[in-house]
Amino acid sequence: MNALIGFVRFVDVLNERLGRFISWFTLATVLVCFSVVVLRYAFGIGILWLQELYIWFHALVFLVGAGYTFLHGGHVRVDLLYEKRSVRGKAWTDLIGTIVFLLPWLAVVIYYTVPFVQSSWEVKESSPQGGGMQALYVLKSFILVFCITVGLQGLALMSRSILLLRGHPEFQPQSEELPH
Repeated sequence: MNALIGFVRFVDVLNERLGRFISWFTLATVLVCFSVVVLRYAFGIGILWLQELYIWFHALVFLVGAGYTFLHGGHVRVDLLYEKRSVRGKAWTDLIGTIVFLLPWLAVVIYYTVPFVQSSWEVKESSPQGGGMQALYVLKSFILVFCITVGLQGLALMSRSILLLRGHPEFQPQSEELPH
């Protein structure tokens, strides 16, 4: 039990910190996008790598922040049955749902992503546009970071469910509302 408790706490802290860090990229996205618009429409200057940079930042927010969103119950869930269940019923639903749906889905994503990312690294893929962002392979690698953070949070949810079913009420999932 102590190993499960430690694992849940570790993953929760990891995704909490990653989420809080990556949330600043939302501000960076807005600032870079604003700069692109001002440069282009006020001064007639177009900087392609800067235009691509805000797309990269935006992608990173979703790829790195997905585990944080999962931690806080922010992903889509079919609430027709879930919301009316008891704590034990929710724990069983989370446990079975993670095993039957989340983990196999992540396995498929990883299976198809690894060769995609690997080939990108082999050719040191960059933007197809001249003057665009270099090292596109790095951005593509973050698809695997997404799989790792969501997968770890899924395993933490399974562990949390097992702890709840074994009589540890302090491991109820966190609030459905994301912190602001």
